[in-house]
Amino acid sequence: MTTRRIGMRLVAAGLLALSLASCDLFGERGPVRIAAIGPLNAAANPINGELSTTNAALLEATSQGLVSYDGAGEIDVGLAERWTVTTDGRSYIFRVREAKWSNGDKVTAEAVAAILRSYLGRRSKNVLKDDFPEVETIKAMTDTVIEIRLSVPQPDLLELLAQPAMAIVNRGMGWGPMRPKKQGRAMLLTPVPDPLAEDPEAAEAAAADPAASIELVGTTAPRALARFKNGYADGVLGGRFSSLPYFISSNIGRSRLVVDPVPGLFGLVFVRADGFLATDVNREALSRAIRRARLIEAFGLTEWQPQVTLRPALYARDGGPTPLLPPWAAYDDASRQAQAKRVVDAWKAGGREIGPLRIAVPDAPGGRILYAYVAADFDRIGVPSRRVGMDAAADLKLIDEVTPNDDPLWGLRRLSCRADTLCNADARRKIDEATAATVPADRARLIGEAEAILGRYAPFIPLATPLRWSVASQRLVGLRANPRGQHPLNHLRDAPN
Repeated sequence: MTTRRIGMRLVAAGLLALSLASCDLFGERGPVRIAAIGPLNAAANPINGELSTTNAALLEATSQGLVSYDGAGEIDVGLAERWTVTTDGRSYIFRVREAKWSNGDKVTAEAVAAILRSYLGRRSKNVLKDDFPEVETIKAMTDTVIEIRLSVPQPDLLELLAQPAMAIVNRGMGWGPMRPKKQGRAMLLTPVPDPLAEDPEAAEAAAADPAASIELVGTTAPRALARFKNGYADGVLGGRFSSLPYFISSNIGRSRLVVDPVPGLFGLVFVRADGFLATDVNREALSRAIRRARLIEAFGLTEWQPQVTLRPALYARDGGPTPLLPPWAAYDDASRQAQAKRVVDAWKAGGREIGPLRIAVPDAPGGRILYAYVAADFDRIGVPSRRVGMDAAADLKLIDEVTPNDDPLWGLRRLSCRADTLCNADARRKIDEATAATVPADRARLIGEAEAILGRYAPFIPLATPLRWSVASQRLVGLRANPRGQHPLNHLRDAPN
């Protein structure tokens, strides 16, 4: 039985609910119904760590950050109605709009500044806290004005502030642009009327229109797709490689699939460096051995692309340095595997064994397919392995992350001296120097030097670009593919709320 047939059998049980015929149960005038993949927690807070897709969508709708993303992945207004950047690029000044917390209290600049400072604080578990190294101070200048002061210019700061992880949550309360109300297992989101509208009654009526509201459900991938296929959802959010086999087997029309062209990191990071993994030559051999195109083809999606660089290709404003290709990139798969096998044979010739490498991947159809192909390639060069869960002790662990902005240092920081990565002091020093550099040419040079050091050190096996997908009915004209992978709920229809 082929690896691909095994993968397809893995999803069969989860797809039984998809057998009913599609129907439209709610029409165009009812709430937009969204099934997001992942748990829903009304008390979710970015300070506590990574957000599920469902919780991120909820916070984007009810607790927008200072700025936000629109349906095309471009920067839009949020809690700040306008902002300016000083000529030296070191000060961002935001004017907070007229808004109220869900308990009716006025939103003040001081409260917002305190929340942002807490996200970057030492005890915070916010997933972006390490991506603001340039921030010196965050302070309220007046009741409605906030300044973020930087040590060096950071032209990509707004993209970070627009991320769901920077949503403004005040002791469990949001400000808008929508208000949540629990409705069974779902959250019903309704627009907050514009407090400055010329016609308050018209604003109240527009906000009360059922078609302007959104019903958000958090569930599993097979159930989300079942809801869509059977007419109980207008869209599905939060698809990743791990859940793609469910869509492939669902028989939902391919025209309904939205695949985001997101840059980022998708591959296996080395968690430890001992035994066979103690040398960079051996770690690099494992990276050479992977037949990436074959792996990606197993998922049956042409939009998903292999990647061999440590640093993702970005839509950079300044035309920064292009990612550094590894020295083996020009060879075909057979040559790469032959080279890798010689490295493994040389290790074994010294009387040294290689125990099974523990590879942590999601316990989902896509994770099992991925492991099967990686394990087969490792086996071809004489390296045994076994699959473990994402929370288990491991030798290699999957990273699947979208870059939050266009900073070329993001990928290097993510792979250097984190809790789940190896640490090369020389690379880390170059990264810190590049962060502090104010001359573009110096910054580009230091980025290249840091990347070259990490490339030789081989802390990571890049496999592909991250995969993010959604499903949209014809009603969701605002759900469009974009390079940020952002689909805010208040932009899913023709016009944002």
